[in-house]
Amino acid sequence: MSGYRATPASGPREAAEWSNRRIVAMNLRAIVGRAYPRVIGLTREPSWIFFEILLPFLAVSAFVFVYRALDAPEEFVGFVVLGGAMTAFWLNVVWMMAAQFYWEKDQGNLELYFTAPMHLMSVLAGMAIGGLVMTSSRALAVIGIGSLLYGVSYNVQDPLALVAVFVLTMIPLYGMGMLFASLFLLWGREAFHLAQLLQEPIYLLGGVNFPLRALGPTVAGIVLATLPLGVGLDAMRQVVFPGAAEGILPVGAEMAILAAMGVVFLVGARLALGYLETLARREGRLTLRWQ
Repeated sequence: MSGYRATPASGPREAAEWSNRRIVAMNLRAIVGRAYPRVIGLTREPSWIFFEILLPFLAVSAFVFVYRALDAPEEFVGFVVLGGAMTAFWLNVVWMMAAQFYWEKDQGNLELYFTAPMHLMSVLAGMAIGGLVMTSSRALAVIGIGSLLYGVSYNVQDPLALVAVFVLTMIPLYGMGMLFASLFLLWGREAFHLAQLLQEPIYLLGGVNFPLRALGPTVAGIVLATLPLGVGLDAMRQVVFPGAAEGILPVGAEMAILAAMGVVFLVGARLALGYLETLARREGRLTLRWQ
């Protein structure tokens, strides 16, 4: 037993590296652990699949009939189908990201997150990855069914650009969800009402069912500076319907905006989580006021 050591490190530097590897491994396990129930939930609750596909598709169908009654160009039908698919991601961000910590608090699980040896960003990252996988299946179903029923044709000349725009849209969108998860918990009991409040206005301001240019330059400029869903949809429509979809800005400029938004929202989420941890661990509370 004379050669026994508490750690496999032979010096301070090796011990620090070994400790860092353990921290990384624990956070990766936390990400996988939080993503797993959302991915496996694809097959565990069939009723969710029905409602999460049917309800967005009904809204898509209503606007399709309106545009066809007005003899609008057929590209507008494609705009609506693509926008309806993207609403699935926004609903996932609002209900399964932003309000998640508040629901975990009500269920008695939030204390476990603060006492576990992991960062809260890992918990939210796992939620985001699992939610992205789960919601992508719903979004693809809406696009597939809408395209078959309404005869939408796509002209994607640069698939890599489409993938890049989609990824750059998801990063700030789920970063916003991480930020809201902390803020909703800090604001207390109003989390549910805030989630409802943010749902429908975003459909309007994000140009989900119509081109973003219809909002006018002032409102569209505000959207470009604040709302990843609107910027991403505007860029994706330009890529998917080249020539038919006139965007507010060129695709390259909107991709740069999305990248900047990703940095801003992720940093904001990190700062909000840091403040939340301070309240929880030093002051013994989780809100800005006593509940």
